[in-house]
Amino acid sequence: MLKTIVKTGLALALSRSGVNAVLAGVAARTQPLVLGYHSVVEDVRAHEGRAIPANLISVGMLERQLDWIGRRYRFVTLDELGAQLERGAPWAQPAAAVTFDDGYAGVYHHAWPLLRRKGIPAAAFVVTDLLGRPQLQIYDKLYLLLVTVLPALRHSGPEFMRVLENYDVHLAQQPPGSPRDPFAVMRHLYTTCDQGTLRRVIQALERVKPVEDERYPELHAMTWEMVSELDRAGMTIGSHTATHALLTLEESPSVKDQLVKSAEALRQKLGKPVAHFAYPDGRFDADAVTAVDQAGYRFAYTTCRHRDAGRPLLTVPRTLLWERSGLDGSGRFSPDLMSCHASGVFDRLPRCRHGRRAAPAGRPAPAASGVRTDAMASTGARAPHV
Repeated sequence: MLKTIVKTGLALALSRSGVNAVLAGVAARTQPLVLGYHSVVEDVRAHEGRAIPANLISVGMLERQLDWIGRRYRFVTLDELGAQLERGAPWAQPAAAVTFDDGYAGVYHHAWPLLRRKGIPAAAFVVTDLLGRPQLQIYDKLYLLLVTVLPALRHSGPEFMRVLENYDVHLAQQPPGSPRDPFAVMRHLYTTCDQGTLRRVIQALERVKPVEDERYPELHAMTWEMVSELDRAGMTIGSHTATHALLTLEESPSVKDQLVKSAEALRQKLGKPVAHFAYPDGRFDADAVTAVDQAGYRFAYTTCRHRDAGRPLLTVPRTLLWERSGLDGSGRFSPDLMSCHASGVFDRLPRCRHGRRAAPAGRPAPAASGVRTDAMASTGARAPHV
């Protein structure tokens, strides 16, 4: 709440002083606004305790945000956006593109009818191995397990570590402080462990209190039939890897497999090559960008302002939004906050580590580079790019 109040005050000051209008004008001429969303639901309150709050947006709030954007920007497809970026010409008119990550079925059931009614083009970046399966995303599974397991362990850090060690999981970096916040613990594990380690963590936690994937249909991915229907209707379908692995945490053969396997699955199912890719959690480094390039993707999207100078088309910035992104401290919709998100003001405040190679569990971490913090930084409670 304190962060929201501070950000609301900053947004109001920048708006009234005219500074944000200048920044927005500069941003609109030099870079399109690419919006990123995750799970779309009817009512966020109905999912309390059943989903990561910062990954959710209701249909009503999505419509309100898109209406605000639509009065100031021209919505374009990712193919239009990419063609303009390849030309390198200034944007004569502010342009915005809408994207959804992870391939949640809510994009088909809730977002698509709204987008179709309003004539707004959009794109969906899907995790191909989960399409058509009643299986949770790895980070959703981890979060839900922590919601049930941490209270059972009385939020004891030593007890939590003992559970993992009993399953032969030894973390190179332990969660900081007392493990009271399931989301914070999930983020720590998810951004410091490779997927092999994460799966062993999940197996260890399930010995305490298992979570049945089938009980959370709202968190399941679309089916291939849904994806094909959206593709035929004009929605751009892109890759978000095969299993939502953070490319900066995986070894080179695994990175290649994640990229090639996903692209090939989409090519076979949709009958055409895939041009667009979104980095899970927005995380990339030089090796990841090279791998994306070699896998044949023409455009790739991050969640921060940091770019690869030599391959800017493979590090296109996005702005992640969720249910509370545009709400002030009293819960009212704030045009000033939305304006700051659109101009990228909040993205300029913290530092970002996307340009560094994070070390998976068991490996020493490299020294931090001098670029900005992770995808959550720009709102203080913003959706992680997962």
